[in-house]
Amino acid sequence: MEPGHWSSEHSDALRDYFFKGLSYAEIGREINARFGTAYTRNAVVGRAKRLGLAAPDRMTSPSIVPSLPGDPGSLAPRRVAIPGLNLPPPSALRPANPVKLRCIGVRPRLITLRELDRGDCRYPYGGDREGEEISFCGHPRQPGSSYCAPHAHLTRGPGAVSGRTAGAVMLRLVSIA
Repeated sequence: MEPGHWSSEHSDALRDYFFKGLSYAEIGREINARFGTAYTRNAVVGRAKRLGLAAPDRMTSPSIVPSLPGDPGSLAPRRVAIPGLNLPPPSALRPANPVKLRCIGVRPRLITLRELDRGDCRYPYGGDREGEEISFCGHPRQPGSSYCAPHAHLTRGPGAVSGRTAGAVMLRLVSIA
């Protein structure tokens, strides 16, 4: 197997052969014959993609394995790539509008960093815009956590396992219009 680094001469030859319309297998054979390398068709395809040369209509090409003398050498007919196959719908390509969520079950005290006591919740509010002041929840925090119970649930990802169990907390997330 050839190392992953291609010299600039090999990459230049790949570009030249690509623009001459050769298949990836033919490009591999030409480069191997010219430079004494052992690049596979897949190595050529991968390098072409990294160079930005890969085109969907060039995805299929015959194998670079030479046929033996006396073999009929019949190649399978080329399959035509169907345009748009395996592409997501256009609606999935549009960027989603960000939704600002907030926690309804908590009315934060909105205290500054200087006003925070040792046992206060450190869940931040604000600071989204340049120069906007950051304030903190300030409610009593859970033992072993920096946050109160509702904010501790918000900060842990789904499926997170915790050694401690807190009381049941109902949260409802709403969109801010």
